[in-house]
Amino acid sequence: MSEKDQPETTLARAALYIDGFNLYHAIDRLGQPHLKWLSYWRLGQVILPQRSQRLVRVVYCTAFYPGSAGKRWRHEPVIAAQRAEGVEVALGHYVHERMSCRNCGDRWEKPTEKAGDINLAIHLMHDAFEDVFDHAYLLTADSDQAATAAMFARRFPEKRLTTLAPPGRDPSVHILRHASGGKIKLNTGHLERAVMGAVVGKARRPDEYAPPEG
Repeated sequence: MSEKDQPETTLARAALYIDGFNLYHAIDRLGQPHLKWLSYWRLGQVILPQRSQRLVRVVYCTAFYPGSAGKRWRHEPVIAAQRAEGVEVALGHYVHERMSCRNCGDRWEKPTEKAGDINLAIHLMHDAFEDVFDHAYLLTADSDQAATAAMFARRFPEKRLTTLAPPGRDPSVHILRHASGGKIKLNTGHLERAVMGAVVGKARRPDEYAPPEG
């Protein structure tokens, strides 16, 4: 039997866990807004080896930014489109932290995202305990997740972990130390292949995310 004819049940199960803010800000720096209208499920299919693995789960961790109607208006259809494609969306929240200037005495409040890192870690570990996957792909350059990777490697030596770096970012060396599946650096080619159509389920692409002509 050739690899092409291999039954799906014999393929290793793969799962993708996405740090939404880490990925969003990396894409934002590219200056190509249409790349923000991504299918995260399709992105998972793009990066994993199709002949040996099948994608069974994608988790996208994010939160709505407070105080900006425009950002929320664009973010909501992104989330709706992910859910329409089978992605689990783990929503965190923001809190307003009080900041102050030591030199001038000025004070202000800064919105700070909460629960994103925790959501990423607990979904990865929960799914490992439930034996959802054989190979996990962790998309973040945040070295805070090194503790997650270390625990994962210690508790599940039979499973593999690959660290994915957002475009323009280097993989975290601290995560990589515990990633038995090595590393992948995402590029615009990966993202272009995962861009969604104008309508996904009931979600319609924001005009700001329309692809350039041609």
